[in-house]
Amino acid sequence: MTEQHALFDPILQDLSDRSRDEVLAAFSAVQYAANPVAEVQLPGLRDVTLRRQVQKMLTLIGRTLVKVDGTHWTSGYADDVAATLTAQGWQPLSAVDRAVLVLVLVHSVAIPRSEGILTGDSWKSARPTTVDELRTTRISGEDRRLALQRLRAAGLVQLSGDHSGGPSYIPGPQLQRLTPAARRRLQDQLILAAAPASPIAEAIRARKGLTGEEGAA
Repeated sequence: MTEQHALFDPILQDLSDRSRDEVLAAFSAVQYAANPVAEVQLPGLRDVTLRRQVQKMLTLIGRTLVKVDGTHWTSGYADDVAATLTAQGWQPLSAVDRAVLVLVLVHSVAIPRSEGILTGDSWKSARPTTVDELRTTRISGEDRRLALQRLRAAGLVQLSGDHSGGPSYIPGPQLQRLTPAARRRLQDQLILAAAPASPIAEAIRARKGLTGEEGAA
């Protein structure tokens, strides 16, 4: 944070010492905490005026506040910044890691959502992806194991609480950093790929103005 103070000085310089400390604490929390931070825990998030300063700081580094479950906050890439990075070919995950992550999201989120089991706009899922479901690709067992290790270390997947049938996986907390628009785009893509004939897929295609073939492509 020390090196960044010069960048943030125009935002912080007119605040009282107490307000500055509260804004910095909130900024650090949403940037570096592994999970979304409860609004009630930090004045810099609870107070609308101070939260606006946190947002200004995040904007300077291409990020934005993301509200989770109505009571928690984290930060993520701003939509325009994410679009620019994507257009430039930025891809932090290998092809194997992406394939394993997509499998977890399809089985834990997309399929339950298409069946009406999972509702709302969240990555939280009570439907873990089993190891057997992860074996349905041509990825070798060793590559799959290493990919899961990397994805867990990155906070993109996590072990579910139920180990009665062996290890199983659910989406990790880092996915909460997606903005509502980014989250909606990814969830739509997953549902169209996992359950193209489902009513919710039909609704997505209608909303996007796609034909059945375009939506399945």
